[in-house]
Amino acid sequence: MRCMAPKIRVIDSHLHVWADTQEAANAFPYAQPPPETIKNDGSIDALIKQMDSNGVDGALVVQPINHKFDHSYVIQAIKDHPHRFKGMLLHDPDDNDPIARIEELCLKGFVGVRFNPYLWPRTGDKKWKSMAEGISLDVYKRCGELKLPVGIMCFQGISLHYDDIVQLLEQSPATMCILDHFGFTSLKNSLSFEQLLSLSKYPQLYVKISALFRLGGVHPYDKVKEERFLPLLRTFGSKRLLFGSDFPYVLGQPAAYSVHKLVEAWIEDVQDRRNIMSQTAERLFGAWS
Repeated sequence: MRCMAPKIRVIDSHLHVWADTQEAANAFPYAQPPPETIKNDGSIDALIKQMDSNGVDGALVVQPINHKFDHSYVIQAIKDHPHRFKGMLLHDPDDNDPIARIEELCLKGFVGVRFNPYLWPRTGDKKWKSMAEGISLDVYKRCGELKLPVGIMCFQGISLHYDDIVQLLEQSPATMCILDHFGFTSLKNSLSFEQLLSLSKYPQLYVKISALFRLGGVHPYDKVKEERFLPLLRTFGSKRLLFGSDFPYVLGQPAAYSVHKLVEAWIEDVQDRRNIMSQTAERLFGAWS
């Protein structure tokens, strides 16, 4: 009798939801409109349908820039589907009492905090005020005390924020830190990838295997697998890697929301597969029921 491959639980550790146009008009206005081509594809209902169709068990919803610091739509998602969703809030560097705000949102299903360095004041060409000083450092340290991982989005490349990241890691080893989307280490930039690999010496640093399309490869992302994923697996180990789709942006790509099946196929060892597809996320953010 042929043995069936073990069912691997899938937790999507990186996606967004935003109100569709009707919801935005009625109750959840945009801070900035979503891309026109996927404007109505990022709603709570649209995501649930995609998850059900593709066998995704749970998800970490990262607060989208489209609603900026108004977390009410993600709160609604968590309230409507508490067994499917947890939230990662967006830190406001200009908030007068950011720690109180974070503690408040913790009570509403948020289990992590996002640092978007481009929300800090600009100090020059491709330069921003440091995330690793003043109240921002206090926030980062408090996240460690609250067991809230901090995700950092280096959208313009890790090299611009490398020194900040090192300072955060050095000054608060108790805070779990996660770099989104392979640290935005483009296939065209080997230096940035070497910087990412150098951070493996910090045991509290994790990397999301997410948004494959953002690295510059083409489907089925063989170069991403060979030049980014496998070196990360060898260097960090599967317990410090976690899968994410980047829904709804991924919908415009060939694999769309079934991209997790592609990543699963890259991972030969069953326990490594379990770690990357769900267990790392559940160790960081708590179990999805």
